[in-house]
Amino acid sequence: MSDSSPALHPKRLRWAIAPALLILVAGGVLVLMGREPICKCGYVKLWHGTVFSAENSQHISDWYTLSHIIHGFLFFGALWLVAWRLPISVRLAVATAIEAGWEIFENTDFIINRYRAMTISLDYYGDSVLNSVSDILAMILGFYLASRLPVWLIIVLALAMEIIAALLIRDNLALNIIMLLWPLEAIKAWQAG
Repeated sequence: MSDSSPALHPKRLRWAIAPALLILVAGGVLVLMGREPICKCGYVKLWHGTVFSAENSQHISDWYTLSHIIHGFLFFGALWLVAWRLPISVRLAVATAIEAGWEIFENTDFIINRYRAMTISLDYYGDSVLNSVSDILAMILGFYLASRLPVWLIIVLALAMEIIAALLIRDNLALNIIMLLWPLEAIKAWQAG
């Protein structure tokens, strides 16, 4: 899926800044929705690795950052398949808009309550704005990696991230999707350990 783009010229400049503007808009919307800018704990950490904690999804990165990198892989692949004629900068803007939209939707009462009711995330009260913005940046990193690395390596990386997360925290992107769309008691019981 390697993709290269010619040097940025003025006609494409607006697409180069689109991801940054989308991140700012998403952050602004999240603030207007009442999301905490940073963790209520009052400090910012680069990594927070404790899933069952009030600080999960509140700092720059956590175990779920892996899922957002995989989003970037998936968005790059899907857009390469359906919109391969569009410049990569336009495809990145589309992917960023999708991810920003998800971050906003994920922080609505509907999704927060669904996570709390259907998964083991009983202490989940939504992401901080910092974490949501970082999740969008993680997707952009995944998109960039998918544009530069061979397909086989992207597949290996995605599988490795999913397996590592499943083994270490009993959750990953695939399980998260299943538990949101069609919750299974067997998975919930396994995740509860």
